[in-house]
Amino acid sequence: MWAASCLASCCAACACEACRSVVGGISRRSARIAYCGLFALSLIVSWILREVAAPLMEKLPWINHFHQTPNREWFETDAVLRVSLGNFLFFTILATLMIGVKDQKDPRDKLHHGGWMAKIVVWCLVVILMFFLPNEIVSFYESISKFGSGLFLLVQVVLLLDFVHGWNDNWVQKDEQFWYMALFVVSLVCYVAAFSFSGLLFHWFTPSGYDCGLNTFFIVLTLIFVFLFAIVALHPTINGSLLPASVISLYCTYLCYSGLSSEPRDYQCNGLHKHSKAVSTGSLTLGLLTTVLSVVYSAVRAGSSTTLLSPPDSPRAGSDRPLLPLNQNEQQEDKKKDEAGPVAYSYAFFHLIFSLASMYSAMLLTGWSTSVGASGKLVDVGWPSVWVRIVTGWATATLFIWSLVAPVLFPDREF
Repeated sequence: MWAASCLASCCAACACEACRSVVGGISRRSARIAYCGLFALSLIVSWILREVAAPLMEKLPWINHFHQTPNREWFETDAVLRVSLGNFLFFTILATLMIGVKDQKDPRDKLHHGGWMAKIVVWCLVVILMFFLPNEIVSFYESISKFGSGLFLLVQVVLLLDFVHGWNDNWVQKDEQFWYMALFVVSLVCYVAAFSFSGLLFHWFTPSGYDCGLNTFFIVLTLIFVFLFAIVALHPTINGSLLPASVISLYCTYLCYSGLSSEPRDYQCNGLHKHSKAVSTGSLTLGLLTTVLSVVYSAVRAGSSTTLLSPPDSPRAGSDRPLLPLNQNEQQEDKKKDEAGPVAYSYAFFHLIFSLASMYSAMLLTGWSTSVGASGKLVDVGWPSVWVRIVTGWATATLFIWSLVAPVLFPDREF
């Protein structure tokens, strides 16, 4: 008995020490890696509780105080929203604390980069506390999450536009025949993929024998955008290029597919319903992994964006603290440089991105909180998901065209 107790104590001590080592190692390299890992963990916890927490939540009187017990899907959605609310509050508090941090001498710089054991403990406590809140607060958070998710999608679009324009400018500035050829090849591949994908959309989502006018409208309008992008980009008065136009065309086509594939599985115009009506655990895992990668990429890209986040006098936009130097002299020099230099990006806005992403991920996992009961355990399925994807595609098209014509309409302003 004594030996077993001693062994258990040793194992616990080793586990704690390993945890501290891992956390310390991550914080020394990049704070953003650790924050992304914590956010990914929150999504995994949300998904697990979505599957297993309903029976326990049915027994909590401050949650299940209804005259008639709601169905199981209601508790699954409520569990996801409560984890999302805790995640939202955690990153919102950090964003508030980081407002005005402009120099690495600010004590809050250390708070942003260090103290990970304390942060993880606080995050756990905040998430647990959310399961003691009344349903009215969670319902209010559900309502505002739809607006926060819309803001997050808008940030995604702006980051994508910034990326494709920067990509094009980088290759054009090389002013070499190879890079011009590369621009042509990538543009051609994107256009071929967009048109081929559009043909598949007609095949999958406009089956013969059914009135699928809405789906046809979505696909045709996307094709109109594709042609419009090329026409505007190649207009003599527009300083445009086919590379951004082709990439945005392919992205809008993907958003159209994403929206159509989110149509209810019993909708007659959804040609994929025969293949996905019974969704396996493997499919759910793949869907969650895609969601994690999409959300984390947007947060990291926002943290690296010189357009959105870097202070005007930042000499190293998009970079975190440097790796440890090789010797003591370099370490002292680098320490002095860190103490005197400005921060590489806005910590407050970086955490705000994660706050909005928390809302967005909750909407994905609950079918925008309206389609869970109708679509069972499917992730991101239902008419709200359809319209969010379609409207996002329209917003992308509008912002891209505006990014081309705005410099012509307002030549005195810098874009």
